[in-house]
Amino acid sequence: MLAYSLRRLGIALPTLFIIATASFFLMRAAPGGPFDAEADLEPEVLENIRAAYDLDKPLLEQYRLWLGGVLQGDFGPSLVYKDFTVTELVAIGLPVSLQLGLAAILVALLVGGLGGIVAALRQNSVVDYSIMALAMTGIAIPSFVVAPILALVFGLYLSLLPVAGWDGGAWRNMVLPVTALALPQVAVIARLMRGGMLEILRSPFVRTARAKGLSETRIVLRHVLPSAAIPLVSYLGPALAGIMTGSLVIELIFNLPGVGRYFVQGALNRDYPLVMGVVIIYASMIIVLNLLADLALAALDPRIRKSYR
Repeated sequence: MLAYSLRRLGIALPTLFIIATASFFLMRAAPGGPFDAEADLEPEVLENIRAAYDLDKPLLEQYRLWLGGVLQGDFGPSLVYKDFTVTELVAIGLPVSLQLGLAAILVALLVGGLGGIVAALRQNSVVDYSIMALAMTGIAIPSFVVAPILALVFGLYLSLLPVAGWDGGAWRNMVLPVTALALPQVAVIARLMRGGMLEILRSPFVRTARAKGLSETRIVLRHVLPSAAIPLVSYLGPALAGIMTGSLVIELIFNLPGVGRYFVQGALNRDYPLVMGVVIIYASMIIVLNLLADLALAALDPRIRKSYR
């Protein structure tokens, strides 16, 4: 298990370095600059501002200075939010994004997992077809389309829930954004759980358990679910990545004070340090979550551990 963990970590660190380097040069390659809107400034003043942020130096020198700061945990000052550093902005918005993402994945696991189990146990019934039809609909419609529809129906037409704001994480303010984030993952998890359940239910050891007279409930809980959950565990890393990246747009739609709103505003205003800082934070989280999912999968499936010996 230790060798497997070290191998996965050896892949994760170069991946993070490549993402950080690519984000730096791609941001610089985008047309425009952070101070293009300051058209009324004298050229000398504008040049002094660029020098204050090291933007007058050669590109490779800028990269060296930026990478050295990142290795020390310093992402630099924000070019748009003048009184804040990137680290301070991330510290303000990250708890909101994490709370939103964790709530969404818990909802997706609970609703999607339960739906997949029911569909598998009622295979080829009306219940099965209905759940799978809803799952396909959830997969086909992205969250940035679902979010405005939810806000329109439940916020404006029915006036049941607020359509914007955070209010300290009140449950009423979380219902719509969490639902919009969770729905696509609910659909995928339901299909994965159904497929895994059906495969295991046809296995010889399940037939043997039934022949011994074990109850269906005990067979499902003790023998079927642990094995059927293996594909689901392998999907948790990408699912969390999808929720975290999807929250960038959802936070902007519902006006939530998360990292996503800062990221979008920073991208629009060419705030280089802010965008690159958020990219690195999100990339680190996604890599760590995928690593944890791989380790959990290796713990559940001995065949994976043996393949890395």
